[in-house]
Amino acid sequence: MAASRYRRFLKLCEEWPVDETKRGRDLGAYLRQRVAQAFREGENTQIAEPEACDQMYESLARLHSNYYKLKYPRPRDTSFSGLSLEEYKLILSTDTLDEFKDMNKGMWKKLQEKFAPRSPEEKHKAWARALSRPRT
Repeated sequence: MAASRYRRFLKLCEEWPVDETKRGRDLGAYLRQRVAQAFREGENTQIAEPEACDQMYESLARLHSNYYKLKYPRPRDTSFSGLSLEEYKLILSTDTLDEFKDMNKGMWKKLQEKFAPRSPEEKHKAWARALSRPRT
């Protein structure tokens, strides 16, 4: 029975898309990681709670098949902001969120990051240069 559960989860992982724009935050990648952890021994894995495992699979399968989207259709494909799905995908991409984080940093923090030495050796060299400069 564990072998069939393992195969069902593998099939779900194969079908679940991975969104490359959400590096480190993608549900498909996370799902693959969790399945690999849960089924370390592959088909020979002993499942402690088979009912919970089946329930988890059924829940994920409903999400993947858009069960709720089809059951509860939306009258319009808009949101309160009026942005389209493509615009949301662009905004929520990892690269765009990183840019927003950078924009929120203060000027002093940006300067520190730009000119701060990267390693302890560089830090020591920077202090040595600063101390060896002639004072006027």
